[in-house]
Amino acid sequence: MKVFKFLGAPLLSSLFFFFGAALCLFSFCEIVNNNSAYLIEWEVFSICSVDWTLPVIFDSTSLIFSCLVCIISGSVSLFMISYMSGEVFMRRFTLLIVGFVSSMNLLIFVPSFVTILLGWDGLGIVSFALVIYYQNKKSLAAGMLTVLANRIGDALLILAICFLVNWGEWRFGFGLMGDYSLVICLLVVIGAMTKSAQIPFSAWLPAAMAAPTPVSALVHSSTLVTAGVYMVIRFYSSLIENSEVLYFLSKIGGLTMMMAGLSACFEVDMKKIIALSTLSQLGLMMFTIGIGYPVIAVFHLFTHALFKALLFLCAGSIIHFTVDTQDGRILGSVNKLLPFSSACLVLSSVVLCGMPFLSGFYSKDLILEGAFSGTNGVVEIVVILVGASLSLVYSSRILLIVFGQSYGGSMGGFGVESVYEIVSIMTLAFGAIFGGWVLQEVWVMVSGFDLVGSLGKVIIVVVTFGGSLYIFLGFLGKSMLNKVFSSSVEWFMSSMWFMGLISGSLVAGIGLKGGAVMYKHLDQGWMEILGGQGIFGGFKKGISISSFVQGVGLFSFIRVFLIVLASAMVLMILLL
Repeated sequence: MKVFKFLGAPLLSSLFFFFGAALCLFSFCEIVNNNSAYLIEWEVFSICSVDWTLPVIFDSTSLIFSCLVCIISGSVSLFMISYMSGEVFMRRFTLLIVGFVSSMNLLIFVPSFVTILLGWDGLGIVSFALVIYYQNKKSLAAGMLTVLANRIGDALLILAICFLVNWGEWRFGFGLMGDYSLVICLLVVIGAMTKSAQIPFSAWLPAAMAAPTPVSALVHSSTLVTAGVYMVIRFYSSLIENSEVLYFLSKIGGLTMMMAGLSACFEVDMKKIIALSTLSQLGLMMFTIGIGYPVIAVFHLFTHALFKALLFLCAGSIIHFTVDTQDGRILGSVNKLLPFSSACLVLSSVVLCGMPFLSGFYSKDLILEGAFSGTNGVVEIVVILVGASLSLVYSSRILLIVFGQSYGGSMGGFGVESVYEIVSIMTLAFGAIFGGWVLQEVWVMVSGFDLVGSLGKVIIVVVTFGGSLYIFLGFLGKSMLNKVFSSSVEWFMSSMWFMGLISGSLVAGIGLKGGAVMYKHLDQGWMEILGGQGIFGGFKKGISISSFVQGVGLFSFIRVFLIVLASAMVLMILLL
């Protein structure tokens, strides 16, 4: 039993790698074979001319996505052997990870609103258990905020299912037109925005950093936050019939990208910088869907999953060896402490910036070209260009944390990562370097695109590397930056445009206050009087009367029998 407990996580990761490799081979065969797709459907029951079925779809998008989820989950499982080595309840943590990955795979392969609720709600429930895993005040508050924000999306999705009764069909692989189509599309999009932490539901994503780092690597790369983007991509065939919804989605995505990028430029916590970079990339994906390029958005979703998981694992290795230190003002000279993890952290940051011929370059370049070639407004283009250039700024902040001067005198030394960490990081590093190129070469749908003119290419290059000015300003000193940004502006930027007060305290406050009011007036009021104590009191009086009747004697029984018989006869006469 002890041997199984020790080998549980390696066996789990090996299982994930096996399924990931099998899905990878099968998906590549399907992509080569003219992007064919298979839909398997089981009918559960049929009532009132409405069929409730369990469809399972196998196409290029679902298979590649599941392949990446399995490979990343396997790498995270290997990494957590070393990171969670002192954990007492390792088996419980492993089971939660298995439930998390299984819920995501269920969501990927099931194109039905009714059945997808199993994976959708499974992600929310398991994520709540993982965020509150350390069971301290901070993690409990973050878990409550996470579960309340996700419950809003669940309620909107259930409302969309109710409206879909008009069609008698809950699959979303084809366009829906008719009554309530605009309402259904809005409900689905806003519900997906809660899962992907778009404005104004952005507060829960940085708060979820209270979870262990392996959980953060899964949440921010290929599971929880990508579920909303994946839902919108699958539902795009209906969204395209309602241009107002796509217009709304593009504006929200651009604002989220700008807000998260500016907030990351003023953040000092290393994990929160990476979390805000995830939020910025999610905004970029939503913007891409809104301007009419869902295939490019899913391509960026795949490449982002690879390098963001690598970024989190490298940051987790540094945090683990520096005794849970995340503050960038204390960290420094990490490259001397952990050369391998620091080098891979630099690699993932460079990929995040969109360095040419790495994974992030292929998808990011296509998105910027799509923004130029589309019919977008000038303000929207400027917002996207600024948001894209900020990726190099907050990546530079991460690099300055790694190579900057150390202010913690006791942190000098040299560390060596375990074999599990090296294997997991190397696997993701290979994907971060070659993943985008492989997908673009094999996946026909993203191998070609309408190129913009030479001026557009120059602007894209300037945007990609324009954030490097931050490094030069950093060398000039903070005094110049302090003159440009006053304390109030810095406070506004670092607070995520007060999204914490809007979607954090407001949602949590309304939920908790509403729960207290319902507990007072329902649980202790109506439900207590009409149920619970009321039923108990009624039974108590009935038993007392029955006991009195039965305990008097024979004449009492005869009287009761005659009264009941007379009442029955009168009732029969009245009815006749």
